Amino acid sequence: MHIYPNASAVVRDLSPDEPVILNRPHAAARAARFFAQKFPGKSLYAVKANPSPDLVRILWDSGVTHYDVASIAEVRMVRSVLPEATLCFMHPVKTKRAIAEAYHQHGVTTFSLDTMEELEKIVEATTADDGTQADDLNLLVRLRVSSDYSELSLASKFGIDLADAAPLLQATRQHCDALGICFHVGSQAMTPFAYVQALERVRAAIAEAAVTVDIVDVGGGFPSSYPGMEPPPLEDYFGIIHRHFENLPISYSAELWCEPGRALCAEYSSLIVKVEKRRGDELYINDGAYGALFDAAHVAWRFPVEALEDDLTEALEEFSFYGPTCDDADFMKGPFMLPADIQAGDYIEVGMLGAYGAAMKTAFNGFGAAECINVANEPMASLYRGDRPDPRESDNVVSLR
Repeated sequence: MHIYPNASAVVRDLSPDEPVILNRPHAAARAARFFAQKFPGKSLYAVKANPSPDLVRILWDSGVTHYDVASIAEVRMVRSVLPEATLCFMHPVKTKRAIAEAYHQHGVTTFSLDTMEELEKIVEATTADDGTQADDLNLLVRLRVSSDYSELSLASKFGIDLADAAPLLQATRQHCDALGICFHVGSQAMTPFAYVQALERVRAAIAEAAVTVDIVDVGGGFPSSYPGMEPPPLEDYFGIIHRHFENLPISYSAELWCEPGRALCAEYSSLIVKVEKRRGDELYINDGAYGALFDAAHVAWRFPVEALEDDLTEALEEFSFYGPTCDDADFMKGPFMLPADIQAGDYIEVGMLGAYGAAMKTAFNGFGAAECINVANEPMASLYRGDRPDPRESDNVVSLR
């Protein structure tokens, strides 16, 4: 595969009419090595963040051996790419057929749950034809925790309340080889304290249930760097998590897990878009709310941007974007900082789109086509290069919407 030096070289060579996804394998590999070497436990890549088979292979080659899969389609994809990988089916609500296929055909033995009904479903689906129940299951009860310290809440849909957790933990203990507790503090946790309050709930749940816990899975939430969102160093998160994990009343051989998605793949990709029209401070571009810029539209996420034309000389000013579809909701408020003299026909690179970018694209209104090209330059921001200013010296350690 041809590798371009950067986005500008792609524009000069191709003058693309459709959006172009730029992938940086070296950035994903660097992030994977960081987690593999520095997180004090097992790191499970959250495949939903970017289910690219190429990316999954890059992460495997760089030390990530465990994968958090949320659907039978993800199970099949990862197993086809990585026959030796350990797959963990961490969606708390699964069909019985999906559980059975994952267990009997793909060797998945790790499942999460947050209800008695889901526990019964897992036990039934993994039982052999002769009635023998599975004796190799790792079952993790998902606990509801606060998302107050994260940019995107994940506190409503899944997780059993602390007050109700003890009976489910006790029942699950009877049907598994290893019992775990998992949680999710929300996406883009802007302070390590998010995990402290969650682990305190884990402590309380264990004490109330009086069960032996073999796995503590702190889930995802590990952040990346975006405009207006500069998190503390990831080492701070790892250190605080490990200290509180060590103080839990758990099995002496208990394992610590995490499920990074955004943190492993955000730096992997950026996107070239073309300006089709300008109306004042609004730019009409060829990707948007139904494409890779889903988060920019639906949750007002700000991504870094750079104009790719050499002849733009005016100062930066604030712009909003409209996407290519006929829907008024195809709008991205931003603000996105671009040269004041940008115009129709110019190209823009939108950075830090490896997480929940390509994964969110649809073909609504006939749009959604995008070529994928590898580039050699660095992402617009990085938590892993070692040249990043320490945000603890600023006032932007906790940024809550």
